Amino acid sequence: MLLLRILTLLGSLGMFLYGMSLMSGGLQKMAGDRMRHFMAKMTSNTFKGILTGIGVTALVQSSTATTLMLVSFVNAGLLSLATAISVIMGANIGTTVTAWIFALSFGGGSFSLGAIAVPLMFFAYLLFVSKAKKRTDMGEFLMGFALLFLGLSTLRETSTLLLDNEPVRQFLGSITHWGFGSILLFMVAGACMTLMLQSSAATMAITMVLVAQGYIPFTMAAAMVLGENIGTTITSNIAASVANVSARRTARAHLLFNLFGVIWVTCLMRPFLGLIGKIVTLFGFPDPYVTDFALADEATRAALVASLPYSVATLHTLFNIINTLILVWFIPQIEKIVTLMVPSKESEEETFRLKYIGANAVMQTGDLALNSAKMEIVRYGDLCRRVVGFIKNAADATSESEFEQWNQKLIKYEEITDQVEKEIATYLAQVTKGETSYEGIVRVRSFYRIIGEMESLGDSGESIGRSIARAWAHNKSFTPEMVTKIDRMTTLVDEAFAEMHDNLETPLVKLKDISNAERAEERINAYRDLLREEHLANLEDRSYPYETGSFYMDVVNGLEKMGDFIINISQSTIAAKDVR
Repeated sequence: MLLLRILTLLGSLGMFLYGMSLMSGGLQKMAGDRMRHFMAKMTSNTFKGILTGIGVTALVQSSTATTLMLVSFVNAGLLSLATAISVIMGANIGTTVTAWIFALSFGGGSFSLGAIAVPLMFFAYLLFVSKAKKRTDMGEFLMGFALLFLGLSTLRETSTLLLDNEPVRQFLGSITHWGFGSILLFMVAGACMTLMLQSSAATMAITMVLVAQGYIPFTMAAAMVLGENIGTTITSNIAASVANVSARRTARAHLLFNLFGVIWVTCLMRPFLGLIGKIVTLFGFPDPYVTDFALADEATRAALVASLPYSVATLHTLFNIINTLILVWFIPQIEKIVTLMVPSKESEEETFRLKYIGANAVMQTGDLALNSAKMEIVRYGDLCRRVVGFIKNAADATSESEFEQWNQKLIKYEEITDQVEKEIATYLAQVTKGETSYEGIVRVRSFYRIIGEMESLGDSGESIGRSIARAWAHNKSFTPEMVTKIDRMTTLVDEAFAEMHDNLETPLVKLKDISNAERAEERINAYRDLLREEHLANLEDRSYPYETGSFYMDVVNGLEKMGDFIINISQSTIAAKDVR
């Protein structure tokens, strides 16, 4: 029987966590790109940044999800670090909404959210099996909502059966009378539970269960809440440890914010809890800080049980609001501190490392990760563009040793482009394992096609290098006129790269057409046709040896082929625009 109760408790906790994940994922898929555009537009100043953090976190029910969004925006240059810090402050306030929802679910009155969980599943299922994507996402959200509160209700009932015995009460009672040592112990317990469960919401729910049933006093519940605030930052910092500088700085800012709050509340624990008690008594409830659960009469105890979840939610909210009001004036100083904590390594050679995404870890979720992937792809295109310069220099070389210098770069960059394609593809594969909208899936497919074409650009560079190498091996030098025309061809290809870059960088909502890239492709094709006709005429006139002309046209055709890959990239970009 005891084993069954333990397994039921763990199962209810799993149901709670899965429901939270499902609900958050459904909301993010429903919001899609709109949430990203909203965050990018609504963070023009500190006040708007805080409001945005509150709103988005209250919506997705996860401060971690908001933090991951911020990482992608800072990486992509859409937000400054200072603005991201203001959004983090708002996110900490927004996450308190979850605590209030939990408090409501405990049913201080006749209504409990847990009571409607099972009936709600029926309507969630009807929406989930619908063919309309928006209804499916709504069904996923409602199913997550139902599972969340069914798990919370089961967690409460099971924990009561499991813990409601004298030995457990004696043990918990013994570790709550060590003064400041008990506060530190429960603070560490809150942090560790959050770290293990990867959810501060789950730890908050457990804290409410323990305090509402009288297993721990309100002071120890407050200590657990403080520990939860530290634990959730540890999770994000561990995740950011394998990411880039911007991600690590954003995570450190989150840590500093919560750590500062925990320190000042710990130092002022008595007056702070006294303030919470006075606020609660204004609503007609007993003061949770001074009322002894064990010694209270039946009526007072019942009122205390009803009020304690709301008291915990009040504490969590007041902690984050006051902390924000204090630190909002010191955002520049926080930015300087995290910059010192995570120094930039721009002086080091990082040319061939991913910059906007983590090669070994997905730092964002679903659609929110695609903005960083796009920025990495734009950078990948700029990397491929260097190949054109190497081709020009290789064709212009006046000695075989000079040519070999540039040919080695073409060989090296072919390997680099292969590796970058592989790393971006790995990242995209990880992204699609998470919560991704239909529009997001279409964008991922477009990205796959784009990086495939870019990898072909690197292959083309190496192939052109081999053609020039064969010319040197057969002692066939290009004439000055050939070199001039190859230079002109490389200029046209470089111009096509510039148009491709603009199309890639332009947001889909603003990209009207790719006529710029099409015109660049037409110029390349027209010049290739002109050179082909001239080549045939020169062969008839015996202006140069056939073999020399053959190597020359291999270079020209290779450059024209690069133009084909470049236009394919713009076409793949625009193809994702009209899919709804």
